[in-house]
Amino acid sequence: MTHPAGHLHRAPNLDDPAPDPRRWTALALLCVAQFMLVLDVTVVNVALPDMAADLRLDRATLTWVVTAYTLCFGGLMLLGGRLADALGARRTLLAGLALFTAASLVAGLAEDATTLLGGRIAQGVGAALLSPAALSIVTTTFHGAERTRALGAWAAIGGSGRRPASWPAAP
Repeated sequence: MTHPAGHLHRAPNLDDPAPDPRRWTALALLCVAQFMLVLDVTVVNVALPDMAADLRLDRATLTWVVTAYTLCFGGLMLLGGRLADALGARRTLLAGLALFTAASLVAGLAEDATTLLGGRIAQGVGAALLSPAALSIVTTTFHGAERTRALGAWAAIGGSGRRPASWPAAP
């Protein structure tokens, strides 16, 4: 159907289910999860001097503490998206959240470089599962103008956890 101004309007479909009233709460939780994934890089950068002193880490190991997470997160994100498509976004999101949380505990309690690096790698894998699955849930839960707003919130939250260029980088 065409509107007199030339815009196309979709006729209401009575078969469309009503939007879930919990969708905005779900978006808030998904944004918090995404914020934590992105913020993890910044938090570790701040904690590097203390980690180096407590665990007697050399400069090369400190570089790997930051890089291991980022490399696994970015490098496995396509696989995470594919798993969300194949196994379901909710299942993949929950698996990624569980892995990221457990790996954060391991990294936080690490008493040596090997355990810390293993935890950081596992955090990156968990993040690579969680992030694309969460985005999939956002894009399938919201429609029309609401989707635009939801994706705008998602992007703003993701960008807010990044380290500003004026902050010093990792060693």
